[in-house]
Amino acid sequence: MTDHAELPSPASTHEPPSAPGSVAAPAKDATSHVAEISSLLETLDEAAAHSGQSSDRSAASSHENQLVQVRLGIASGLYAALRAKHPPTASHCLRVALGCSSWAPLMDLDDETRDALEVAALLHDVGKIGVPDKVLLKPGRLLPEEIALMGRHADLTVDILTSCRVPAAVLEVVRFSRSWYGGGNGQQDRQGEDIPLAARMLSIVDAFDSMTTDHVYRPARSRERALAELFDYAGSQFDPELVRKFNDLFAQDQNKLTEQLARRWLHCLTAEGDPLPWISVAEYQPTHASSDRAAAFEKKLIDNMHDGVVFVDSQSTIVLWNTGAERLSGVSSDAACGRTFLPNLVDMRGAKQQCVSNDECPVARAISTGVQWIGRVSMMGRKGRAVAVDLHAIPVRSADGLIHGATILLHDVSSETSLEERCQALHAQVAKDPLTQVANRAEFDRMLNSFVAAHQESNLQCSLVMSDIDHFKAINDTFGHQAGDEAIITFASLLKATCRSGDLVARYGGEEFAILCADCTIAAAARKAEAIRKGLAEVKHWSLGNRSITASFGVTVLQAGDTPDTMLRRADRALLMAKDLGRNQVVQLGDGMMEEKVKKSWWPFQLWRGSALVETTLVTSVPIEVAVQKLRGFIADQNAKIIKTEEAELQLEVTDRRGVELRRAGDRTMTFMIHLKLSQQHCDRANSQGLAVGSYVETRIETTICPRRERDRRHEATVDKARRLLGSLKSYLMAQEEDGQPLKSETHPPVAAP
Repeated sequence: MTDHAELPSPASTHEPPSAPGSVAAPAKDATSHVAEISSLLETLDEAAAHSGQSSDRSAASSHENQLVQVRLGIASGLYAALRAKHPPTASHCLRVALGCSSWAPLMDLDDETRDALEVAALLHDVGKIGVPDKVLLKPGRLLPEEIALMGRHADLTVDILTSCRVPAAVLEVVRFSRSWYGGGNGQQDRQGEDIPLAARMLSIVDAFDSMTTDHVYRPARSRERALAELFDYAGSQFDPELVRKFNDLFAQDQNKLTEQLARRWLHCLTAEGDPLPWISVAEYQPTHASSDRAAAFEKKLIDNMHDGVVFVDSQSTIVLWNTGAERLSGVSSDAACGRTFLPNLVDMRGAKQQCVSNDECPVARAISTGVQWIGRVSMMGRKGRAVAVDLHAIPVRSADGLIHGATILLHDVSSETSLEERCQALHAQVAKDPLTQVANRAEFDRMLNSFVAAHQESNLQCSLVMSDIDHFKAINDTFGHQAGDEAIITFASLLKATCRSGDLVARYGGEEFAILCADCTIAAAARKAEAIRKGLAEVKHWSLGNRSITASFGVTVLQAGDTPDTMLRRADRALLMAKDLGRNQVVQLGDGMMEEKVKKSWWPFQLWRGSALVETTLVTSVPIEVAVQKLRGFIADQNAKIIKTEEAELQLEVTDRRGVELRRAGDRTMTFMIHLKLSQQHCDRANSQGLAVGSYVETRIETTICPRRERDRRHEATVDKARRLLGSLKSYLMAQEEDGQPLKSETHPPVAAP
């Protein structure tokens, strides 16, 4: 079973009726509450899918605060810290809490248990604050030591919640939500019915959300597949009776569940205030041993940090100045504490060595705005010499939103600065195209090798898009080379604006560009190319007489056994096909890396029995040598097996794999035998007009397709699959059926070129 981590609640399957609003007084009607919570759920789902985009996160954060403040009260700061560390995990916790809240009434939970369950769900992953970013954000498989680091977050969660004086009922739910119902996961203290009911419910909702949400290391699964896996682990990891009841939850009226959820979170809880018995400071009396031990750990950590750490209050008065700050500045802690942290105190200067005024103090700005400040400055160091530092000012905010000061981190980069600047300048000069400021051909070749190796290692898909401005020579000849350069710059800017930060845009040569799309399926890459194509066609160029330009695109995806060279050649073939088919379009080739092994027949000699399913003659206006080269592309991309080859004849074995990707009940993979006989002939077109007059060479390919196994002939889909193979063959050869010749097919009309 996958580790627990993220789920849209049952209510979130409902279509939101309107835009979200702010939390209002209890006087709001039920319809308004339903609209608010439905819109919130939709915003969280969108933010989880685009967690790297700040606009999505800010939109989600304002909505999350509406519910978190109501539900957590004084503990909202824990959730805010988790959101600052990893927004997808915070959104996951809120979705799990809403999912548990929707399920609770159907389980007849009393109010006290339901309160504990909701708060436990909101805080159950807060320990991920302590997981290093390199582990939390890693897209590939974790190493054993990284798995151990990730596994610590459950214990960290319990430690954090204990230190924050979370009620015992909440702590119990969080602690035992990791226990397996059947035991065997290292937590043998409780199992079966001894695990609290709320903890067993949280475990199920948590796992379901993890499976149905996109992660950096795998895409989301369907709801049906996630439910099937819950049933697979029922009795071992999960309570089987609760899994059945959770499955029944999706048969309920989702509109009614959403209405009940909105009434509770945006009406009842707002009116009642904080219903949980949070332990007050006076009531919480930790042992002196634990308190002293925690203080000793904190002091040891801060004092032994190489970086400077400074704490200031809301008036920028220094209350802590660690050993790292002393070493960096040459100023002792006794001399610094009690003074106001201002730029003139440390002789702070900007990137161009201009003095930073006290009115522009980054620390004061962070405290006044509540927004972190990160930048490179210089300050006076030991012996009066300037030291380059990365200054990070982090506002310290309480649960009620009040800012009490800031934490300042000072990282010494003086030894790196000059070398870093030279390396950056050199890399920009070597790796970028001077006209468009995107990567050049050499950088693309280097990154293509890295992309392919990294994605093959992690078993993730990456796509390649090759694009070319249509009729570019005519642009140069008609409007001049300067207009052509402006068209190239516009196209490059559009490519950069449309692509993600992890993608690579490169000028491959002249007016041709390439895009490497990391962790991207061929369907997603084709949609991106189509969006770029449409956007380019809508841009008017004043240097071209207020006309627009178009481009053609070839898209492919990394396939099993690919090398950087084979992937690039396949994308080039797709681009040539797009141009040959009329330009200004997107053509994709390739099926991706995730292929299932097809079971071979136990009888290897059942070849060419019975009549052919498809029999026709294809004609392509190229010499036979060129047709053979194009045929090699079909063989490579279809993973075809060459059975027999003679002087001008070829027999292939091709397995149709489309049924593997779109498997339905009764669907199966089928293997076909394709017989091709090639011949070349000269054609005179004396009756043609203008440039068409002359003698031409064309290649004729007599094509026969039949199933490898005779019994496959009885399936309805067999002829369709044979026709699809013919259409693919025609696309690769850029061929048409011979004029006047009908396609022989058992039950279906002629095939159209794709």
